[in-house]
Amino acid sequence: MMRRRGGLVRTVGRTAVVAGTASAVAGGVSRRQSRKYEDQRQEDAAQQQSAYEQGLADAQTSAPPPAAAPADDTDDMIGQLQKLGQLHEQGILTDAEFEAQKAKILAG
Repeated sequence: MMRRRGGLVRTVGRTAVVAGTASAVAGGVSRRQSRKYEDQRQEDAAQQQSAYEQGLADAQTSAPPPAAAPADDTDDMIGQLQKLGQLHEQGILTDAEFEAQKAKILAG
């Protein structure tokens, strides 16, 4: 019978080398995937921040809706405009004066 030299020791050594190589490869893959996912997460966060800032800028530049005037103020405003129109028709107010007063009334 021929015996192989270091059969058990040789087998244990090979197993250690294979396990070490597998561990090193798995660690490299894991680190590469972690970096890839971290880069993707940072890119997504940057896009979300940019969209948020754009939304804020849009909201700040858009004009607020006009405030609804109470009914009493509307009736009063109509009355003032009618009187102003009569003064303009009678020639008491010039066109420029009429427009200025009309703008002032409508502005509230």
